[in-house]
Amino acid sequence: MVATTTAPPVDPVLAAKPENRVWKKFRGHRSAVLGGILVVFFVLIAIAAPILPIPDPADTDWGAVRKAPSWAHPMGTDDIGRDVLSRMIWGAQASLLAGVVSVGIAVLAGVPLGIVAGYFGGWTDAIISRCTEAVLAAPFLILAIALAAFLGPSLTNAMIAIGISATPIFIRLTRGQVINVKSEDYVDSARAIGLPTPKILTRYILPNVMPPILVQATLTVATAIIAEASLSFLGLGQQPPAPSWGSMLNTAKNFLNQAPWMALWPGISIFLVVLGFNLLGDGLRDALDPREH
Repeated sequence: MVATTTAPPVDPVLAAKPENRVWKKFRGHRSAVLGGILVVFFVLIAIAAPILPIPDPADTDWGAVRKAPSWAHPMGTDDIGRDVLSRMIWGAQASLLAGVVSVGIAVLAGVPLGIVAGYFGGWTDAIISRCTEAVLAAPFLILAIALAAFLGPSLTNAMIAIGISATPIFIRLTRGQVINVKSEDYVDSARAIGLPTPKILTRYILPNVMPPILVQATLTVATAIIAEASLSFLGLGQQPPAPSWGSMLNTAKNFLNQAPWMALWPGISIFLVVLGFNLLGDGLRDALDPREH
């Protein structure tokens, strides 16, 4: 009798293509899927704001000042009779735009500096690292408030201030990832065959440091949304009468006893959208971790 051996069962997740493995792991992460659903919901609401059958967010009705939720105004009205639901939907645009644009600024500024610092080392690394550490010495929100106050109160300036404040996070993260990647054999082989440095950076370094950067960007969007709401609450972000969840909370703080719904809805929305981005970021971190594949 000839002895036979049975091959061990193959995990279908491990046998799949890398992109399929990532998707399957992400789908299996229930909290990440919940986070993705929350993010998609708020994004769709923000995009659809111009075509939804809702009142203009700046329209006032002096006969309906601080009215409780009703069929006419499902989320009630504010201190000058504006529809809270309409302002919530249009305010989602400001919050999500601030989160995405601010993080975009931070990534576009921080990733190239981190790559240069990590790949070339020496004095270049020392100068960039010391400047990064100096900026990181200031708390993120305090720095954002100071920059926004210096630039002037507006949503655009608030996004710039938040983006600059978040840039050191991406410089440090990218630098650390590049230091690890540049010692890999495939990078040494690329140098050995004489590939120019820009091609090595774009073809071999950047693609391999992007997964943790993508995760960090997703998590930082949540931080940026909170920062935008804080700046708008202080009068340094979106300016009235344009709606913003932060400025809505600033107005609502004076009417917590008479009209608590004015603070309830923007507070819940900020909580849910931040929760969504945090859960989504955690799921991406697990799905993109090569040690888990």
